[in-house]
Order: sequence, then structure tokens, then C-alpha cells
Amino acid sequence: MKNNSVHIESHLIATLSSVPDPEIPVLTVLDLGVIREAVEKDNTVFIKLTPTYSGCPAMDVIADDLKAAFANEGKTAEVTLILSPAWSTDWISEEGLQKMEAYGIARPLSETHDKEVLLGGKKLVKCPQCGSTETNLVSQFGSTPCKALFKCESCQEPFDYFKCLR
Repeated sequence: MKNNSVHIESHLIATLSSVPDPEIPVLTVLDLGVIREAVEKDNTVFIKLTPTYSGCPAMDVIADDLKAAFANEGKTAEVTLILSPAWSTDWISEEGLQKMEAYGIARPLSETHDKEVLLGGKKLVKCPQCGSTETNLVSQFGSTPCKALFKCESCQEPFDYFKCLR
């Protein structure tokens, strides 16, 4: 499932690409797939933003950062939260997934595998440090509620796993 309902005017992409996710700063809002629409009319950029989960505290920061980024270009930005359809980890770009792994966060698995890992203890999460799947769940919640904390038995490193959200 990919987010097919995105409409972003091409001249806005560079500015949107400069706005990082405050919780995973190597990812941009475009990498995350949270921008549903960005259009400009009369020097105002209208942005529709989908939260990664309802109540995510980062959305206010992202909205403020988007407004500041466009203000630096002499434009006003209006940000509206869109809750439906709900955001999915499927909307993270492949480039974003690669950046996430390089940053030390394991990419989300499929919905079925996610449940097997988080509830059944299966060893399917790949350590972003050494690539081993000899990993164990330490806590259902990692540095943020959308992540779980794992430990690699091969390299002994702890790491976050980005939970599958659909």
C-alpha cells in the first residue's frame, strides 16, 4: 500500500525536503510520507499533513518547522492535519528506510511479521549495526511509542525497531 493520493507542486519539493522529522532527524517529512498535499496560491503554501499516529507530539513541531521553512522564502504556510486515511509505514520512501537503517533504526516489517516479532518472539528483526537476526525484544516501547527496543545477541548493541503501522 503506497500513498497514491499525494499532490505536491514541484517547486515546493526543495523546501519540504529541508524539513526534518524532529524524532528521526535524518528523515525529512517527504521521506516519512506525511505530506499529503502542498500547493501554493497567492504566496501562501497550503499543506495537508498526516500524523504518523494520532496524538503524535512531533506534528506540532513539524507544522512549526514547515511554516518557518516557507517564511524563510517570504511565503506563508498554512498546515492542516488530515487524519483519514491514516498514515502507514508503507508511506516511508525506500530512501527514507535506508536512511533510517543507516541511523541505527531497524525498518518496519510486514504487519504479520511485526505481530510475530512483538508478540511471539520470532527472530525476524535485522540488527541495523551488524545485520544479524539474532535479536530480542527488550521493550514494546523504544525511544518513542512508534518504536520498540531490541538488543542484538551477535554484536550486543541495543537498537530501535520502527513498528509497522497500517
